[in-house]
Amino acid sequence: MTSTTSDAPATARDPAADGAKLPITVLADRVLVQVGQAEGERRSRAGILIPATAQVARRLTWAEAVAVGPHVRSVKVGDTVLFNPEDRYEVEVQGDEYLILRERDIHAVAATRLDGGTGLYL
Repeated sequence: MTSTTSDAPATARDPAADGAKLPITVLADRVLVQVGQAEGERRSRAGILIPATAQVARRLTWAEAVAVGPHVRSVKVGDTVLFNPEDRYEVEVQGDEYLILRERDIHAVAATRLDGGTGLYL
């Protein structure tokens, strides 16, 4: 009787090690978003310069939806979403930073629609 097993030890293979990008499927009601680069300093409407290091309490953040799960109804890929930065999970994929949100944690969606409007839904 011959054996079909190898004497070589089994090793776990890292799929990202070969440099190929793997497709990502987002599940359930999750939305994968990517936040733009840090804007740094900004000005208030009154013209006051606010440094990038200033902490603003309860400030919501805008990000672009990169992928959406099958149960997401009001967000499409490419939409810009408004969310609370505290209600998120961070993930790094191939050196890029992403956030995973639940659809219920998204406060608003801004998108260009066929009618040409901004598509801001609150």
